[in-house]
Amino acid sequence: MKPGRLGVGIIGAGRVGPVLGAALAGAGHAIIGINAIGADAIERAEAVLPGVQLLDAPTIIERSELVLLTVPTDELADLVAGLAATGAWQPGQLVVHTAAEHGIEVLRPAYERGAIPIALHPAMTFTGTSLDLSRLLETVVAVTAPGPVLPIGQALAVEMGAEPMVVDEADRPAYAEAVATARDFADGIVAQAMRQLHEIGVERPARVLGGVVRSAVETALSRYPDPPIEP
Repeated sequence: MKPGRLGVGIIGAGRVGPVLGAALAGAGHAIIGINAIGADAIERAEAVLPGVQLLDAPTIIERSELVLLTVPTDELADLVAGLAATGAWQPGQLVVHTAAEHGIEVLRPAYERGAIPIALHPAMTFTGTSLDLSRLLETVVAVTAPGPVLPIGQALAVEMGAEPMVVDEADRPAYAEAVATARDFADGIVAQAMRQLHEIGVERPARVLGGVVRSAVETALSRYPDPPIEP
């Protein structure tokens, strides 16, 4: 492992955790292990992170300098608090979650025991495969962290291949709502169009709609350019 690199442990093997672990491994960090529950999660973890050790959560926290929490949003608070109750969190340890809705307040039980809290949310929809690694290169990661720690969060986003964007704690709910609105609207519209094409006998509706959807999104985005940055 290169100087300055971290030992990374991952708790949660859904579509996000293994991919971000692979991205950090590509930047030279060492993957200590992953907590994966269920056959699908284990298969996904081993496919994206070949040879990864399967460990329980307390062991991951004990051995890791950076703990990546990629569990469902509604499980995050209880997980952090439960591990804090067992005395698992370590002083100086980086604890990073990936939930859009939360900033660092959800990590307070870990912070109160000396851990360093960071919230990183990649603004993309994950497939849980290695294809996501290339998509990260075109993705913005929302970063929320205490002021002195922001550079660390931003650096981690860059090492994942993405572009960091600072989002204040108070703005996380609005940010999450905007991202969810775009994602859910696109999913609903595409599903409806796919059904309509299937009903008229189109054999490959995804191929028909792919170009339409991508070009429509690019056109829509170009109509609402980023506002100029004030000096």
